[in-house]
Amino acid sequence: MNTPLAMPNSPELHSRMLSLCQSFQTITLNEMKSIQLMNRIDTKFIATREQLNDILELAQSSYRIQVVNEERISSYDTLYFDTEDYDMYIQHHNRRLKRQKIRTRSYVQSAITFLEIKNKNNKGRTNKVRVPIGSDEFHEFGNNNKAMELMKSYSLYNKNEIMPRLRTQFNRITLVNIGMTERLTIDMDLAFHNMENGVVVSKPNLVIIELKQDGQVASPMRTILARLRIKQFKISKYCIGTVFTNESVKRNRFKTKMAKIQKLCQ
Repeated sequence: MNTPLAMPNSPELHSRMLSLCQSFQTITLNEMKSIQLMNRIDTKFIATREQLNDILELAQSSYRIQVVNEERISSYDTLYFDTEDYDMYIQHHNRRLKRQKIRTRSYVQSAITFLEIKNKNNKGRTNKVRVPIGSDEFHEFGNNNKAMELMKSYSLYNKNEIMPRLRTQFNRITLVNIGMTERLTIDMDLAFHNMENGVVVSKPNLVIIELKQDGQVASPMRTILARLRIKQFKISKYCIGTVFTNESVKRNRFKTKMAKIQKLCQ
């Protein structure tokens, strides 16, 4: 079953966003390789589709937009794995600083699929390692030798301990500052599909912004977001998707966060 992408809540807002994307200078996927920032500090924010247009308008002179196969908006399909008792989710819920996420991700425009393992340390840095896998291994990568070598080297879990838990799909705009020192991802049209119970939830008005830097350096985007009164907001697509689609999971420490997301999405 394919998870449906959330439809834009306003055709006018969506049309304006597409027009703004066309106004940016571009950067190719090949040029982006110099700033992959696999070991980085991530700072996240949430906004509405209306605020996204304001962000794009203010960012045009300071950022370039990534283009993949002539497309300025890319589609992502991600499958998160977890244990039977949702250990990775619980570690995040309980605010454990050192934690891990394991996922497969398909980059639709590039027709590339990876197994990715993300580790966050107690200093707030995220380290991501990945290996390409076949598109037919999106749900099950156990027969891929390179994937299993990656699991053996970097995973805190054995392959037989984990299973598909949550599928997320979204569209992404990627911006890079002119100085090529930071990358900004803007995720929208989010849809979550719980692999255990089949529940599907879409959040068309939610925009998740992630600023990826090698360190805490001056950022034009921080200035833009401050001007628009958009504050830092710690968020995990895996965790919020799990809460939205599974009523049985522990959620006490996410209640305030989820209430703000719900209010923003109305």
